[in-house]
Amino acid sequence: MASDLLSTPPPLAPPKTWDATVIWLRLIRSRRVGPSTFFRLVSEHGSAASALEALPGIAAKAGVPKYTPFSAAAAVAELQAGKRLGAVPLCFGAPGYPVALSTIPDPPPLLWALGNVSLTERPAIGLVGARNASSLGTRMAAKLAAELSAQGFAVVSGLARGVDAAAHLAALEGGTIAVQAGGVDQVYPRENAGLHDQIAAQGLRLSEQPIGLQPMARHFPRRNRIISGLSRAVVVVEAAAKSGSLITAREALEQGREVLAVPGHPFDARSAGCNMLIRDGAILVRGMADITEALTRPTPDPAPQKPDRAAPVHQAGPAHAQILGLLGPSPLAEDQLIRDLAVDPGLVTPQLLALEMEGKITRTSGGLVALAT
Repeated sequence: MASDLLSTPPPLAPPKTWDATVIWLRLIRSRRVGPSTFFRLVSEHGSAASALEALPGIAAKAGVPKYTPFSAAAAVAELQAGKRLGAVPLCFGAPGYPVALSTIPDPPPLLWALGNVSLTERPAIGLVGARNASSLGTRMAAKLAAELSAQGFAVVSGLARGVDAAAHLAALEGGTIAVQAGGVDQVYPRENAGLHDQIAAQGLRLSEQPIGLQPMARHFPRRNRIISGLSRAVVVVEAAAKSGSLITAREALEQGREVLAVPGHPFDARSAGCNMLIRDGAILVRGMADITEALTRPTPDPAPQKPDRAAPVHQAGPAHAQILGLLGPSPLAEDQLIRDLAVDPGLVTPQLLALEMEGKITRTSGGLVALAT
């Protein structure tokens, strides 16, 4: 269940000039400023420019001396690199920014887009699965992707080998969106170099990471929340019991998306994750008809959101030691932490921001916090 502190980020004016985009990029690229912190800082200070100006003082009060925000020169260099590549920055709230993605708790403040940006306007379905997919799995992924594409859906996946690659290829003509874990210019894995170029020419590649950034293991879960956030539903074709595809499925559930899975043989480890999802309530997929039926089901009205409580960043609150004592390496929901502390939420959120600036805690998608490792 979503925390009352994790409502959709409030509307804010996206940058409309080059200089404003530089400031926006400087803030999101500054050390220890993730999406949640970005929106909280802008909400607190009224604009990205004011938040950026206040950032060194916030860091100093959090015990981080001599904090320097991301430089203007580095931001300009990234924007120029994107322009040379043919990529465009899509800022939260600006035309072209995916509306579905803007509804999740921690949307990327900025996305790099390379290719046909109009694909963000289409209804989308995520299709993910095993990298070491079976022949049957890749055929099923291709069949579903082709049929989804023929019905006007943009097929979203992660440009990995196996199921992802099969889905992208089958939906290439109709429209496919690849969400990358590294920079939008980075080819990963190398074997998908040709597909990488085809999607830029015929589909769309998206990334929230800086141009030139090589993907690392920690980037993939963040990438997965974008796949599910873009999608009306996520279909898992093959997945082991512990796989990135299950992370995407979990993100989808937390974002209020439908989760569907293709069943597999109990003896095939590549189907263990899908079978677990079905056991736990995911919709079983035998073909396109099951996806169509799931998408046409009436959905209950969402619970009304409580207003976002953008507490002052420097408000006094519980001692950092109390918060750190309740956290561990396993992520904990922020609202559960607040209940455990038994204090007003407005006193906790600025302390979490300070601890994040100090590098003592990390935020993960879905409004979870954990001790930094």
